[in-house]
Amino acid sequence: MRDFSADHRWLSINTATVRKSRGVEQPLTGIIEACVQRGIRAISPWRDQVAAAGLPVISKLVKAHGLELSGYCRGGMFPALDAAGLKAAREDNRRAVDEACELNAACLVLVVGALPGALAGKAAHKDIALSRSQVSDGIAELLEYAKASKMPLAIEPLHPMYAADRACINTLEQALDVCDALDPSRTGALGVAVDVYHVWWDPKLEAQIRRAGKDRLMAFHVCDWMTPTTHLLEDRGMMGDGVIDIRRIRGWVEAQGFAGYSEVEIFSSGNWWQRDSAEVLDTCIARHRGAV
Repeated sequence: MRDFSADHRWLSINTATVRKSRGVEQPLTGIIEACVQRGIRAISPWRDQVAAAGLPVISKLVKAHGLELSGYCRGGMFPALDAAGLKAAREDNRRAVDEACELNAACLVLVVGALPGALAGKAAHKDIALSRSQVSDGIAELLEYAKASKMPLAIEPLHPMYAADRACINTLEQALDVCDALDPSRTGALGVAVDVYHVWWDPKLEAQIRRAGKDRLMAFHVCDWMTPTTHLLEDRGMMGDGVIDIRRIRGWVEAQGFAGYSEVEIFSSGNWWQRDSAEVLDTCIARHRGAV
């Protein structure tokens, strides 16, 4: 297992972590510059942040600073109520692949979606099996496009509390079942993003990480689970402040040969987004050395 205590060369910042500074939305250009000033070598930006700044602007900035992208957030949201919705999802995901290619991302992270309409507050139906079928079909179709573009796809299983609205793939086992069904020869085109926030609780986690192996482990995301959790989406903790044994999970991942970035992804409307982003980045560096 790698020693992170001496430096932060393997730290990546998911730009959601410093999306807000003292409650105010921050431009992605400024986030990038703040990371570069601190010797942070990698980021994982969100598509809406890239769109707000302009893809050409961000592409130029990333290349000028020699930054790497540990991933690109995000594709997915495949399920829909009708053919028009499925077509829109397909087209949007192809655009996501194109953007990821322009930014030379290590992978496009997929948050697969769930019951149509649930994210807006009213699910159109209760057939989660149908949604999972549409997810599998959507990934299969996107995979062909992504292969041609040489952009790996990383399925991110989300905690079961998101099964209705954000992702109906909720365990690493489920994600790997899809990978094995669609990419049985392990071409390197399809894998998983392991986010400790979503999977730390799973009694099968160590075994499923072994099952994934080096060729399926495409991204590793870190933060912490706070007790009590006060918000289902926006109460993630800084590494070391909660109950996740992050270092043990990293050990499992690295035992399979993963040698990429540990990507800090924190949504925290009541805490870290209320702080100055400089403090947040400096804390990420310190905790990456001491708690990851």
